[in-house]
Amino acid sequence: MNTFKLIESIRKKQGAAIIALIDPDSIYDKILNSMIDTINSSNFDILFVGGSKISDDKFDERLYKIKMSTNLPVILFPGSSKQISKYADAILYLSLISGRNPKYLIDEHIKSAPFIKEYALETIPTGYILLDGGINSSVELISKTKPISMNNHEYILSCALASQYLGKSLIYLETGSGAKKPPSSKLLAYLKKYIEIPIVVGGGIKSRDTVKKLLDNGADYIVLGSILEDLTESKKIKQITNLVHY
Repeated sequence: MNTFKLIESIRKKQGAAIIALIDPDSIYDKILNSMIDTINSSNFDILFVGGSKISDDKFDERLYKIKMSTNLPVILFPGSSKQISKYADAILYLSLISGRNPKYLIDEHIKSAPFIKEYALETIPTGYILLDGGINSSVELISKTKPISMNNHEYILSCALASQYLGKSLIYLETGSGAKKPPSSKLLAYLKKYIEIPIVVGGGIKSRDTVKKLLDNGADYIVLGSILEDLTESKKIKQITNLVHY
């Protein structure tokens, strides 16, 4: 079974799946082992690895360490074509469908294609939609694209439908790392009326209430990222992940 079929089988069995996101930058080296321990001791289903930027050349080294430390499927969530490794099970092949910067619509894909072929890395085509979470996110700064207001339901639906019609396997709604606001549950409920492919939601998700609302409104995959970097929150993280495994 390939990785996408695996995670879809998990999602369909449970109704949704919960994902841990590790940013493999050097600034997190001191807490990487602790984050992995929290992930392994909680009810996570999938592990994403990636960030908007990596400050050194040790991405491969960190990814190998992560892969060897967990039994979860490890999927790359790349910030650029430099974040590709043979140690992953698959890669989200992201198109920033909400932006108009050709670098993140197609250029990075062309750069990464030879490495994906060399590593025989499974790709999961994903339409990536950046939403306004109340901060100037690193995604916005690096991609030089503006987030969409979460109140603009019709335009976001158009982006999601375009992703679906282009043959994407997933739609990823993102407000950015450390966002003040997570993706709106009202927006999610609106999109679910029309979208036939699974929707991933991430950014600013830090409470059980938020996760409960997202689950109740049709979230297929929920991503926890920044909260994992707070080592005092392990108990809350376990409570959140248990919501998907009730």
